[in-house]
Amino acid sequence: MHIHILGICGTFMGSMAVLAKELGHHVTGSDANVYPPMSTQLQAQGIELTQGYDPAQLDPAPDLLVIGNAMSRGNPAVEYVLNKGLPYVSGPQWLADHVLQNRWVLAVAGTHGKTTTSSMLAWVLEHAGMSPGFLIGGVPQNFSVSARLGDTPFFVIEADEYDSAFFDKRSKFVHYRPRTAILNNLEFDHADIFPDLPAIERQFHHLVRTIPSEGLVIHPTTEPALQRVIEMGCWTPVQTTGAGGQWQVKLLSEDGSKFEVMFEGVAQGVVEWDMTGQHNVANALATLAAARHVGVVPSMGIAALSAFKSVKRRMEKVAEVRGITIYDDFAHHPTAIATTLDGLRKKIGDAPLIAIIEPRSNSMKLGAHRDGLPESVVDADQVIWYAPANLGWDLAGTAALCTVPSIVSDSLEGIIERVKSQAQPGAHVVIMSNGGFGGLHGKLAEALQ
Repeated sequence: MHIHILGICGTFMGSMAVLAKELGHHVTGSDANVYPPMSTQLQAQGIELTQGYDPAQLDPAPDLLVIGNAMSRGNPAVEYVLNKGLPYVSGPQWLADHVLQNRWVLAVAGTHGKTTTSSMLAWVLEHAGMSPGFLIGGVPQNFSVSARLGDTPFFVIEADEYDSAFFDKRSKFVHYRPRTAILNNLEFDHADIFPDLPAIERQFHHLVRTIPSEGLVIHPTTEPALQRVIEMGCWTPVQTTGAGGQWQVKLLSEDGSKFEVMFEGVAQGVVEWDMTGQHNVANALATLAAARHVGVVPSMGIAALSAFKSVKRRMEKVAEVRGITIYDDFAHHPTAIATTLDGLRKKIGDAPLIAIIEPRSNSMKLGAHRDGLPESVVDADQVIWYAPANLGWDLAGTAALCTVPSIVSDSLEGIIERVKSQAQPGAHVVIMSNGGFGGLHGKLAEALQ
């Protein structure tokens, strides 16, 4: 079957394309912006990509179109599909029908940490010899591919609360019907589709409603929004992580790179790994709980985590030039920015830390997070904010509220010049964006040579 994917370079759709190819379909796709790591992964899989949405690419017509949630009415390819009556489906629906049927689905949901936690969980199961299938919105470095079918019952999926398609406004994760579900955390996000936090809580409750009574729900004790979700009704056993939960940790290093795991008050072993930050310690606890549900004993899970490599674009060290270390990070929400910088600060001590941040997500562009931004960067020594042309609010006003030196730049060249003039050997530079950021990482490394 010839499947054409509209919006193929999104992290979810690109991963879905890999699975469709693995099932033996002829897969092609198009997107407005074709950039790595997804574009390179797709090309390596032999999937043909077209830039733009010219309807000519749909003639002759494919057997099925899978339409990504970035597509909207008015898009020329979408209008062509509707006018010609071509068969189409959303990505999550296609996945549910063709990949997830009869699998033990382990879903990782939450505002933050989905990609990292699902990568950890897939790796823990892999390390235990369970060869899981997975679909992850990033490229885990333990696997170097973002999705695979796997040939066992187990399938790990990053379960996103974003909507499924222009014709299906339910959250993607409602399609997945997991048996094991991690609910990592829950804050307001996706201001382009949700009016407020209670609207997102309702979608999370729709997910909880689909989990069988023989399944398991895992969530931290510290998230009031998740507590409210569970109180709406839960028909599944629950395990909790963190303070007062069944799963707890004793930190053995302040930056989170070493900690002891406790389950129901009994020590299970020590994780010592390359990750930093309290958020990753929390992700690890949830991972161990989910893995135990499918039969991986905690000591084996702990051994796997100690060999876990992070995900591409999650505090990924991309260059070290003249003693200056450059990291690429996906953070695009004040909480994620804050926890990431906190983890790095605890790791590097007093070394200079420069944060470069692009407010690129839909919620950022709408200004939904601007009040939280000044507080999110307190662990940096200085911040460079990138102001894209289409930002609809006063970024300079927000930068002025920061307690650390902050400037706004409207060009990559300006950012590079600023870093060149400020960064000394021993400095750490973190570039934070959920897009390609114009290839800033490579350009900056080159300029620093």
